[in-house]
Amino acid sequence: MKTFVKPPALLVLDVQKGFDDSYWGKRNNPQAEENILTLLTVWRKRGWEVIYSKHLSLLPKSPLNYQNKAGVEFKEIIQPLPQEVIFQKNVNSAFIGTELESYLRDKQMTSVIITGLSTQHCVSTTTRMSGNLGFETFLVEDATAAYEITDHKGNTLSPEDVHKYEIAALHKEFATIVTTDDVLAQI
Repeated sequence: MKTFVKPPALLVLDVQKGFDDSYWGKRNNPQAEENILTLLTVWRKRGWEVIYSKHLSLLPKSPLNYQNKAGVEFKEIIQPLPQEVIFQKNVNSAFIGTELESYLRDKQMTSVIITGLSTQHCVSTTTRMSGNLGFETFLVEDATAAYEITDHKGNTLSPEDVHKYEIAALHKEFATIVTTDDVLAQI
């Protein structure tokens, strides 16, 4: 694993109550939130940069619809502190329609560690954009989770397969794939 030149920003993407809704189907990695909390605790103890995104969907039936007060709330396990920054968005990338990029650049942050929900949506899109924008990007595969999907032919892909293929597609091209333990070993 690459060594961190300076502490990367920890991005916690969309860890919201709406992702517990049956709307999404089966999910992999039930330990994702615990792993995020482990990293979050270390970042907070060291006074390092923690940044959240909150998805406020414009889709009427989404459990993350901006009008669904309960669905858009952060999960109890991942509650931002008052001094931690939250970027609200209504598309998959935390970089689109927000000040995330300029915030990172203003703080001279050159690397990010990405965690959150869900692997095939906001995590994948934000990871791709982070890499394309030139940030050294680390994706914590066990601090993210995927949901089952049905493809254009009606085939259902398991959340484990979705997660595996998304991680494989992001590997090297857009991010260095790491585990929670890999990150802890570096700091």
